[in-house]
Amino acid sequence: MPRLALYTFGVLKSPLADPSPLTREFQDSAEPIYQEIGQHPGHLGRAVPLEGSRGSHFELDWGAWGEFEVPTWYDKGRTVDTTALAASLSLWTGLRPAFDAVYTGLHRAALNRRYDWFERTAHPSHVFWWVSDAVIPTWQDGVSRLEHLHGNGSAPRAFTFHQPFSEDATPLSIKGLGPDSQPAG
Repeated sequence: MPRLALYTFGVLKSPLADPSPLTREFQDSAEPIYQEIGQHPGHLGRAVPLEGSRGSHFELDWGAWGEFEVPTWYDKGRTVDTTALAASLSLWTGLRPAFDAVYTGLHRAALNRRYDWFERTAHPSHVFWWVSDAVIPTWQDGVSRLEHLHGNGSAPRAFTFHQPFSEDATPLSIKGLGPDSQPAG
């Protein structure tokens, strides 16, 4: 059965190493959010660096999730002191569980504060695509799909919650995210 890959990317207003209260607040919220989402029904896993990895996102060993990459529009730092981004890569059983996890609980509260922490851009902040059971998506896959979404809009190859597609490439309505999803009409 196909699984749903989700890549998220945002450019922070200040580097992660910035000691300001807003930066600390963002960082302090991350682990509880990841823990809550990790317990959510339908969550299959997420990219985490291998134990013992050190450095910035770019220097960490992400194992089967591949080498860390960012979209071409990211123009901030790439060192521990200058990196100003937040990115995630995860696998889900379907759209409904991902939707529920993103728009409830601690993550929903964080979304309400996103403009305190993130720059506003014309670029999409998330992208979905379907993968087969045997596939573990890579950071490169996520970046490629996000850039495709930015350049071409929502399509079966790269889509959003607002214009989703089923695993057989049928357009769905946002109301169709339930277990009995209906094609958009």
